[in-house]
Amino acid sequence: MKIGVLGTGNMARVLGTAWVRAGHEIAVSGRSSDKARALADRLGGGAGVVEPEEVTEGQDAVLLAVPWEAVEDVLAGAGAGDGSLRGTALIDPVNAVDHGAGIVQVDGGGSAAQRIAGLAPGAHVVKAFHLFPAALWERPSPSAPPVVAMCGDDPGALDTAGVLVRDAGGVPAVLGPLSRSRQLEEVAGFAAALHLSGADPAAALPSTAGAS
Repeated sequence: MKIGVLGTGNMARVLGTAWVRAGHEIAVSGRSSDKARALADRLGGGAGVVEPEEVTEGQDAVLLAVPWEAVEDVLAGAGAGDGSLRGTALIDPVNAVDHGAGIVQVDGGGSAAQRIAGLAPGAHVVKAFHLFPAALWERPSPSAPPVVAMCGDDPGALDTAGVLVRDAGGVPAVLGPLSRSRQLEEVAGFAAALHLSGADPAAALPSTAGAS
């Protein structure tokens, strides 16, 4: 597939690396052209650099790997408000969470994913990849691959995201439509708050192994 990457941070790096390894074609764009070039060079595999307004052209999917506070500006720079992402799978791993308190920071309710969908009319937003730190995707366990819970409304976009989850070493699991994405975002806040309290979030969830 042809994949546009908006962002130059750790998540863009680790997922971009996995997708290049799987044979996908990556085009990187960021607010800093120098950082975008450095990331493309690090990814190798023919990864290229494009301007923000070009990153959506001819892509099968676009990864929005930027901090929550940068989402609006980055999408505007990519022309998302004018429909540049219409019909494209837009993968959203953004955490709109106050990591000091674990509270989702979306004014007026709803979810970050729904807000992103509003900023990118016609895009097929899929909430995914936001529950694990970037470091996990550097060496996912083949014997216990991470399960990536996803939300989205378009079956084709969910299928595309599922392929990219598998290519990164994970297992896709569709929770439901984008209207349920707030649940996934609250889980990130739950995990952050418990981690800060010194507890293991995974140990706070019941295991269904062996349940009848």
